[in-house]
Amino acid sequence: MCPNCRAFVTTSDRVCPYCEVPLGPRAIDRRNPGEILGGLIPHARFTTTMIILVNGIFFLADNLGPWRGVITQWGASMPAMIMDGQWWRLITAGFLHGSILHILMNSWALFGIGAEVEQLYGTSRMIVFYFAATVVGFYASSHTGHFSVGSSAGIFGLIGAMVAFGFTDKSHVGSMVKAYYSQWLIWGVIISFFPGVDFMAHLGGFAGGFVAAFLASTPRARLMWKEPLLRALAGASLAATAFAFVMLYFAISRTSLLER
Repeated sequence: MCPNCRAFVTTSDRVCPYCEVPLGPRAIDRRNPGEILGGLIPHARFTTTMIILVNGIFFLADNLGPWRGVITQWGASMPAMIMDGQWWRLITAGFLHGSILHILMNSWALFGIGAEVEQLYGTSRMIVFYFAATVVGFYASSHTGHFSVGSSAGIFGLIGAMVAFGFTDKSHVGSMVKAYYSQWLIWGVIISFFPGVDFMAHLGGFAGGFVAAFLASTPRARLMWKEPLLRALAGASLAATAFAFVMLYFAISRTSLLER
């Protein structure tokens, strides 16, 4: 598909026959240069798999390690009025889960949706969307008085990104993507009303992902100036996430020292 006019072209075309924009390697070829760990981790799901892996590590550490329960205690999102400047909770909460069923359901949804977002938008955009959705989702949750954890805010952000694609891409493909993920959204909203589910985190996550994707759009030849900016934003998102977990570690360490 031509990145400029979105017309379908052949793999041998080097110039779009419709808008005459020079064409480079296909996006899937650029994103899938080879196998990782002998094919154990597909390139199409590399970032998604890493997020699921991190979620799993923290779930095990919070339930089996010496810090049992303490990670969630200091990493969960909580009502803004008692958060007391602990901003890292808006990020770390997105990588923590309350039960085995919780993490399994979220991992299943993330594994499917994350791969499609990663293929359509690219890794940098996916990271930005997921980070923005997580922060906005838990900001909305905390300001409506909830204690909350889970990757569902980020997952709803990825759903929002796919729905946004349908608004920014006026092709038949865009319409199909929007229709398909609108069904995901409907099911997600229904689930959000179940007891114990944080509706505001889901709503905020969807809004954060939708707005971020609407502004970023998919890679296009006439908007190549966005690419360095989005790579920088993705790097900043990863750095902020790492720093949030460093702050979480120090908060737990201070508590441990005070209890001795």
